[in-house]
Amino acid sequence: MPLRDATAEDATAIAAIYAHHVLHGTGTFEEEPPPAAEIAARMARIQAAGHAWLVVEEEGRILGYGYYNNFHPRSAYRYTVEDSIYVRDDVRGQGVGKALVAGLLGRAEAAGFRQMIAVIGDSENVGSIGLHLSLGFKQVGLTRSVGMKFGRWVDVVYMQKALGEGDRNLPA
Repeated sequence: MPLRDATAEDATAIAAIYAHHVLHGTGTFEEEPPPAAEIAARMARIQAAGHAWLVVEEEGRILGYGYYNNFHPRSAYRYTVEDSIYVRDDVRGQGVGKALVAGLLGRAEAAGFRQMIAVIGDSENVGSIGLHLSLGFKQVGLTRSVGMKFGRWVDVVYMQKALGEGDRNLPA
């Protein structure tokens, strides 16, 4: 799948993809879709921090996007990032998400990160859980009923994958 770095011009298409997930899914705990300008601002902050924000584009259409960002802001977490992936509803299950996660894994490892965490909204999100398992992530935690969306309690699944040397040695 053709991956490339996202640009500000992609914000409208990205906002539309994300809006669908906000309004119809439990993979994100946002409940109001942010406008394209907010998506562009988020993208600019993440890219300015040196992190990747990728899109899959085919025939001029954005099929999905993904990025990684700091797992937590405190300095001890500096070698750990969290991925976020969203795919257009009409192309789910066609490898777009897998291409995005694989691309992010490569970029994060090349940037010197040692761990990637997936924080997956909804323990019933078998697509995202299966996708991450297929790329070597392991489930490392489950928090029950920590979100409330669409009138029901929603769990969060934590998955983790070591990058490069992982914890086998200390970073230089």
